[in-house]
Amino acid sequence: MACIQPSRNALWRIIAKETNLKSSDGAINPLLYACQGSIEKLGKAGQTVKVAPGHFRNHLMPKLLAVPNIEKFAHLIREQRKIYQPEEEEEVKVVKETMEDKMKEYETAAKRLVKAQLAFRVGINTAKFRARESKDDPIEILSPVTKDDILKEVTRQFNVQIEPDNVHLPSPLTALGEFEVPLRFPKSIPLPEGKVKWTLKVKIRGK
Repeated sequence: MACIQPSRNALWRIIAKETNLKSSDGAINPLLYACQGSIEKLGKAGQTVKVAPGHFRNHLMPKLLAVPNIEKFAHLIREQRKIYQPEEEEEVKVVKETMEDKMKEYETAAKRLVKAQLAFRVGINTAKFRARESKDDPIEILSPVTKDDILKEVTRQFNVQIEPDNVHLPSPLTALGEFEVPLRFPKSIPLPEGKVKWTLKVKIRGK
């Protein structure tokens, strides 16, 4: 009860002034005072319940357990709820991923990537392009394509999440062209017919 002492006298004066109940009024609907928690067999804070006028006048109102359910007290109740009524904490359930689930994810990712082609559009190194001795020389790009770039684009283009360990790229890709980047998945995942290893096709084009 200590939490409502600052407003207790003010609330009492408001109730005494605004409430004029008679025994002939019949049952009324008091609104349980918002910071009182709950009243056994009657209701919780903020609920509207019907009680006899005598019970409200002689028990609930003197102890400031409830106020009349009229518009004059609506703002008071709303403010009390904001201050004293705790917000319900959302229950978060943590579901642990099993090894079987992980293997299914790997298999789904492997089957999707083996049929796909990852595309990059990048800027070329103009100076080195003009200085080429032969048209057969590789066209270097401004920013090499790294393993991190491949991981991000796999997620963006194919909506597939793979780990850094699943991609075998000893050095970044530095030129335009088509490449086959080796993928590492568990040996228990069966390879497609005619395949001896998992690979990801990567095509790098100039802008």
